[in-house]
Parts: sequence; structure tokens; C-alpha cells
Amino acid sequence: MDTSWDAAVQAVAVLEEPTRRRLYEYVVGRPEPVSRDDAASALGLPRTTVAFHLDKLTEEGLLATCYERRTGRTGPGAGRPAKLYHRSDREIEISLPERQYAVAGHLLATAIQDAEITDLTPREAVNRRAHEYGEALGQAARERGEGDVLVQVLEAHGFEPRPEDDGIALANCPFRRLAKDHPQLVCSMNLHLVAGLLTSLESAFNAELAPAPGHCCVRLVNRSH
Repeated sequence: MDTSWDAAVQAVAVLEEPTRRRLYEYVVGRPEPVSRDDAASALGLPRTTVAFHLDKLTEEGLLATCYERRTGRTGPGAGRPAKLYHRSDREIEISLPERQYAVAGHLLATAIQDAEITDLTPREAVNRRAHEYGEALGQAARERGEGDVLVQVLEAHGFEPRPEDDGIALANCPFRRLAKDHPQLVCSMNLHLVAGLLTSLESAFNAELAPAPGHCCVRLVNRSH
């Protein structure tokens, strides 16, 4: 899995420590940024303990910091601004097996906008956006260019590729719940996304619809077979 997955798992693991989790819940539950003294007083903890855990939460991107003079004084003699903590803008989502519902939401929303200002049908707009997204994934992977790029991209985006004699099976659908309720729309989107990836990587595989129980509806077939 890619480094974003590792970072997300690490960030969530940080909250396993009870004191750290209490501090995180306290900070994000406050309407304004809080200081170390605020948190120490509210939770009845030593200030050094609070400082350690707040800084750890900041390192992992769960909290962010700002500086502010709380005395109301300015200029010389006003003292140093206090370091304050608040919820960061980072969003962390982990699912097992991995899902990519944010990607689906982005593709569907932008496709609706496209359909409103072009002659494309909503389905055509979704497929075009999905193909472009797949191409962008492939282009980014080519620039990194290490190892089996195709497998790496498929793994990083939740497809769980399984190489077989005549191609690659995809053991997980990143859009499973959506595909269950709207199979024609989502499977077509998925097919065009993977096809865009293959085009960008100049791959020897073709993407085909091949629904199978417990698998993604798309399968990669070697052109030589």
C-alpha cells in the first residue's frame, strides 16, 4: 500500500493511547484553539504530559497549531504569544477492505457539472472523467517509475490485483456499496478508470467487464491471449 495508507494507519494508531485520545477529544470539542495550560487544567494532567501528547498529535497531522497573545497586550513587554492547538484540516479515512468513495463522489459530482454545460449525457460525462482520472494516476506513477508500476497503482487504490496466467484479477472493488446499488453506472465508471490507467501506462493489458462474486467487475486481460 502507498505511503498515504501508512500515514493514515499511523495517525489513527496514535489515538490508541488513552491520554492522547482524551486530549484530542478535548481539543476538537472546543470552539476556540486551546493552550497546554487549558488542556492540563481541564483534564487534570501535568503540563509536561499534555505538551508531549499535544505535540505528538500535531506531528501526525491530527492537530494544528497557531500562536496568540491572550493577555490582550501588544508591543514590547507584551510577552511571547502562547502556542495554541486546534483540529487540523487533514481528513483521515480507513476502511478494510479499502474503499474509495471520496473518489467516486468527486467523479460523479464533476461529471454532473460537465453534463450541465456540454452536450454529454451524465453517463458519458462520468465515463470521461473516470478515464481522465485513471490517466492521471498512471502519469503520476510513471514519473515515480519504480517496480511494477501497474500493480503498485492498483494496490494503492484498493483494487487488490491478483496476477493470473492470462491477466490480472481485481479481488476488491473500491466502490463496492455503490456498485451493488448502481451496477451499470459504477461498473462502467470503474471500467473507464482502469482503461485510462492502462492507456497512460501503455500497458499490454485490456480492461474488460467480467463480474465475479467477491471481485471487482473489471478484469485485466493480456492482449497476447
